[in-house]
Amino acid sequence: MTHTYSIHGMTCNGCRSHVENTLSRVEGVISASVDLEKGEATIEMGTHISIEKFQEALKKDGGRYSIHKPGEHHHLTEEKQEKPKGKGTGTFYCPMHCEGEKTYDKPGDCPVCGMDLVEEQSLNSSSPQQWTCPMHPEIVKDKAGACPKCGMDLVLMQADLSAEEKSYQKLLRKFWVAVVFTLPIFLIAMSEMIPNNPLYTILDQEKWNWIQFALSIPVVFYATWMFFERAFKSIKTWNLNMFTLIGIGAGAAWLFSVFGMLFPDFFPDQFKTESGAVHVYFEAATVILTLVLLGQLLEARAHSKTNSAVKELLKLAPNKAIRVKDGQEEQVSIDEIELGDILRVKPGDKIPVDGIITEGSTTVDESMISGEPIPVNKSEADKVNSGTINGNQSFLMTAEKVGSDTLLSQIIHMVNDASRSRAPIQKLADTVSGYFVPVVVLISILTFIAWVIFGPQPVYVYAFVNAIAVLIIACPCALGLATPMSVMVGVGKGAQNGVLIKNAEALEKMDKVDTLIVDKTGTITEGKPTVIKVGAFGDHFSEKEVLQYIISLNNKSEHPLAEATVKYGKEQNAKILKADGFSSVTGKGVEGKINGKKIGIGNAKMMQYAEAILSSEMEKEAATFQKQGKTVSFLAIDREVAGFVVIGDKIKQTSAKAIKALQNKGIAVIMLTGDNHDTAQAVADELNLKDFKAGMLPENKLQEVEKLQQKGKVVAMAGDGINDAPALAKSDVGIAMGTGTDVAIESAMITLVKGDLHGIVKARNLSDAVMKNIKQNLFFALGYNTLGIPIAAGVLFPLFGLLLSPMIAALAMSFSSVSVIMNSLRLRSVKV
Repeated sequence: MTHTYSIHGMTCNGCRSHVENTLSRVEGVISASVDLEKGEATIEMGTHISIEKFQEALKKDGGRYSIHKPGEHHHLTEEKQEKPKGKGTGTFYCPMHCEGEKTYDKPGDCPVCGMDLVEEQSLNSSSPQQWTCPMHPEIVKDKAGACPKCGMDLVLMQADLSAEEKSYQKLLRKFWVAVVFTLPIFLIAMSEMIPNNPLYTILDQEKWNWIQFALSIPVVFYATWMFFERAFKSIKTWNLNMFTLIGIGAGAAWLFSVFGMLFPDFFPDQFKTESGAVHVYFEAATVILTLVLLGQLLEARAHSKTNSAVKELLKLAPNKAIRVKDGQEEQVSIDEIELGDILRVKPGDKIPVDGIITEGSTTVDESMISGEPIPVNKSEADKVNSGTINGNQSFLMTAEKVGSDTLLSQIIHMVNDASRSRAPIQKLADTVSGYFVPVVVLISILTFIAWVIFGPQPVYVYAFVNAIAVLIIACPCALGLATPMSVMVGVGKGAQNGVLIKNAEALEKMDKVDTLIVDKTGTITEGKPTVIKVGAFGDHFSEKEVLQYIISLNNKSEHPLAEATVKYGKEQNAKILKADGFSSVTGKGVEGKINGKKIGIGNAKMMQYAEAILSSEMEKEAATFQKQGKTVSFLAIDREVAGFVVIGDKIKQTSAKAIKALQNKGIAVIMLTGDNHDTAQAVADELNLKDFKAGMLPENKLQEVEKLQQKGKVVAMAGDGINDAPALAKSDVGIAMGTGTDVAIESAMITLVKGDLHGIVKARNLSDAVMKNIKQNLFFALGYNTLGIPIAAGVLFPLFGLLLSPMIAALAMSFSSVSVIMNSLRLRSVKV
């Protein structure tokens, strides 16, 4: 009898095997096979077993997974906890990503590796300011004022500590308790090295052993008891990890000591001291546990720095805004802003939400989002983003995106998701980690046996101490943290520089890219009409006057090309003159009167309509621009052709420099465009691009990507439009311009906030730095364990007479994980 059920809650291969083992252990099951991709379990059974039995088995196992009939709506058995109030989000994840992108809704430790879960940072966690009464703390208001009960001034409430900070403070308290009780144990034990030990004149050794036992109880059963809980859980679920080794090693030393005090006659003489008491290892157990706790404490502090980029972005989110309603200004909380609200942004204020300027002009510091230090000029109809800082001018804006829809929120969300994703290179660490703990336990047992057979007297003492040292020095965590820590810091670094990474795989693949395909419009060029040149014919009118007449008449037009000329004129501080009798001539241009003069602007047909004669020289000059795909409009004043304006899609200032930088890195750059050949040729010539193709439809771009991939090329594609989406999705690394469409951004693995090619150079530099850092971490972690375990086992003893104390092993193990994190943090200072 075979049944297929749906499984919910699995995120990785570890989850799959865990569910498979749990279901297989249910009485009556012959075999169980779980498919991670489909989220299905196929169970073979001798007689029918009700689904409730399987649900019960998964519930007893912790309730992280649920089983239900295909098509039925699932309900996770684990109750949703109320999210804690404070700075945090109430969403937690494992720093080693043992279960992929899985998150938890309460603090604790990872069920696989045993490490403390880390709290995710997001805009939801930036709680609004609130005021309370010192006399009546139950009174909480959203703004300052007087207490309704006693009349006292309300005071600003202090924000609650985040779960991350609470966890650190709790560890710190436990660490000091451990130090206070471990230090005297250590001193008592070390006093044995002093000739004629003065302590033995006070009490005999047996009583000092009992004092060490009493002092060790708070260390074992309070300060570090969590390590033993994690060790027990790891053995119970067979997710063997670092705490399995610590629990076995330190636990064995402590239990041996207690057993030795209670039943001294059980042990042979070589375990006993001159006084006849069994030699105890309370100092080894407590020092090991205290040093591991120190390692956890340092890790907790270092972890808080790995997501510092998100925390810096969170600081950008303003709490308040000034809303203009019926001509009156009112200060409101960010949460109260709705779409379409008119907001006043004063000089130096943070822009509260995403929107469009409706009145005024200013400069905006966008460095925190784009990574570019130069403030950007903004005027009416320009977009502004939440968290950026206004310059020295006040302006009005309309709210277009609020809450989680703002660019800042999306950046933070993307960084959080990418930080939790797994890079393909991590498979190496996962494979090694799968066998690591059982192999270390086996080496520990072999070490014990080898010392008993070949070691000097007292053989059992040497065997016991070295076997514990092997267990303690091994550190699977250093291996597990090697990739995730670098990815987290690297993704945050990218976000601060305007490079948004969707997942860790993008970072790894970007490092291998050898071919870059770029779209022309909106990627290499601005993607919107821009004035390229204004010229005058003859001596009657200067270029400045030509521009003035063009923008004065075009100011009445709504045509995109006319708007481009007006915008350019304003940038050049050209004065707009009064125009009368404006009218549009379909397919030709516009006409009107300025200062009594008859004005016409448009193409060659418009000049005929305005009875103005174009000479062959004029037509020849216009043709040179038209061959490049640019539009030329002529200006006629009182039946005389006075000048012209060239409008085209301007090449971005950073494009040439970025393409050269990429070519210097050995990346072949190919331009694909839907434009005509002449336009493409002109752009390619200006940028020194040898490879380009014109007249490309979306399917042609897709085919080009496939063709290059078949040749063994690793292809990145940069684009900004819906027509680029298929090629972006097919390429090895899709790069979207943040100025482009949502479809393009959704199809890409990397998004460039500023939307220029210089961002690709940053992405490549970042990818190189992150991959180099990951390899350093893996080399260190593998090298540490490869050298440390044999030394702990005693391989240096026959040659140099050197042995590694379990206490030194504990110190080395604690600092190995911290070293990996500290190396990852170096990425914060990398220049991209």
